[in-house]
Amino acid sequence: MSSYDYVIVGAGSAGCVLANRLSEDPDTSVLLIEAGPPDTADFIHIPAAMAALFRSQNDWDYTTGYEPGANDRRVYLPRGKTLGGSSSINAMIYIRGNRVDFDEWAAEGCEGWTSEAMLPYFRKSEDNERGEDALHGVGGPLRVSDARARSVTAEAFVEAAQQVGLPVNEDFNGPEQDGVGFYQVTQRDGKRCSTAVGFLHPVSDRPNLTVETHLHVTKVLFEGTRATGVEALRLSDVLTFSAEKEVIVCGGAYNSPHILTLSGLGRAEELELLQIPQVAEVPGMGMNLSDHPTAGLNLVIKTEDSLKDALNDENLAAWAQGGGPLTSNVGESGGFYRTDPSLPVPDVQFHMVPAMFEQEGLVPPPAHGITLSCCVLRPESRGQVATVSPDPTTKPLIIHGYLTEEADVRSLVKGVQKALEIVAAEPLASFVAEAHVVPESSSDEDVEAFVRATMQTIYHPVGTCKMGTDEMAVVDPECRVRGVEGLRVVDASVFPSVPRGNTNAPTIALAERAADLIRGRTTASPEVALAG
Repeated sequence: MSSYDYVIVGAGSAGCVLANRLSEDPDTSVLLIEAGPPDTADFIHIPAAMAALFRSQNDWDYTTGYEPGANDRRVYLPRGKTLGGSSSINAMIYIRGNRVDFDEWAAEGCEGWTSEAMLPYFRKSEDNERGEDALHGVGGPLRVSDARARSVTAEAFVEAAQQVGLPVNEDFNGPEQDGVGFYQVTQRDGKRCSTAVGFLHPVSDRPNLTVETHLHVTKVLFEGTRATGVEALRLSDVLTFSAEKEVIVCGGAYNSPHILTLSGLGRAEELELLQIPQVAEVPGMGMNLSDHPTAGLNLVIKTEDSLKDALNDENLAAWAQGGGPLTSNVGESGGFYRTDPSLPVPDVQFHMVPAMFEQEGLVPPPAHGITLSCCVLRPESRGQVATVSPDPTTKPLIIHGYLTEEADVRSLVKGVQKALEIVAAEPLASFVAEAHVVPESSSDEDVEAFVRATMQTIYHPVGTCKMGTDEMAVVDPECRVRGVEGLRVVDASVFPSVPRGNTNAPTIALAERAADLIRGRTTASPEVALAG
């Protein structure tokens, strides 16, 4: 059995950060385990080729059970299965969330996770091409860039949104979150900057850091209630690895509770049914699942100004030089909007895609077109990740409970109604040739029917190993699993609720802070706050 100080399970957005930061100490040995392959596939590094990775060897390829709030449909759930995890297959949008998100966490029992405390960790990780200021950092491992590809329809969206009352916002991570504009992206020279690219590969030659790929962790090993290592499969070989200090699970909102349940952490009656010996009672395991439900308008355009057929030799040559349409992050522009002016913060987010996103991105666009989607930023609906078999290769059952709370339906309906106004405004309206997938009308009834029939995920699952101090919390405010020793969870599964925005940047900042907690370090908090 190989032995290390720290064994990290999952080389995703959090795992790669932890591997970098914990191995900074040359006297500390770190093992990083990834179930998928190395991130060598070309499509990983070509930003606009994101959807080509769906259902490939780089995708866990999960699907929900029958969702009662979505007409009993099953919703496709892509998750990265490679070095970099979902940061290797996502749309690269760099959004930190709203300062209210973190302050709410702290108020609900997550001491130390205020917006003020989190800002230094966002700045620490960041290398923003716009330069350093009170809110942004330079020199960090994660390159944050302005989009090199600005499609004419994405620009038209920003102008049309202004015509219907939305202000322009040049920096969604600045003092205010409201408004529309172009997203900054995690790219370097027009290529994806995943956490593998930014945090892992530059330090892969450290003698105290070992990276294992194609290794599926099946459970955490315990002596009594102390985590001592992990068991893993490579093909039919069972391997074990010892952790002298800690096991750190970074599998994400679906895989982390699944691994921990297989390890004997959870509710006694469920573990008994699975014939898994209980190590500790953890009643909140796999509960509190939350995500951003989204619904989009698909429209055919009159011109060929879209990403359809963009993967050609000419554009590949341009991408190799750091330019051209293949540098597009797909969701180029968008913004944040309050469907009720009395709300203290935005409740929906727009993503403008210069292509038709057909069948959850699983089939090629049928024509040149655009997609304008709208997602609910702080949904009240909750779901669960449930382990259904003691066989660790069996996928978990995932039920999100999308749109089962009326408040979520109201926000999404009003957001889609605003999207209909935007696509009818100039200059965007001049591009539209015909509707492809849109509501029958803009009435509340027709829009609700539309969102229930077509909604999908915007790929931001969180919450299944909730952080906090209440009885349903799985980890404490230092990410330590309750009821056991030597075990932490560090990934988006510990978020008590989903941040108001894309979740990759908050996950990276979480891992930055967790690395300091693990090493017993603290960082001074500045006197400025996150966007609000």
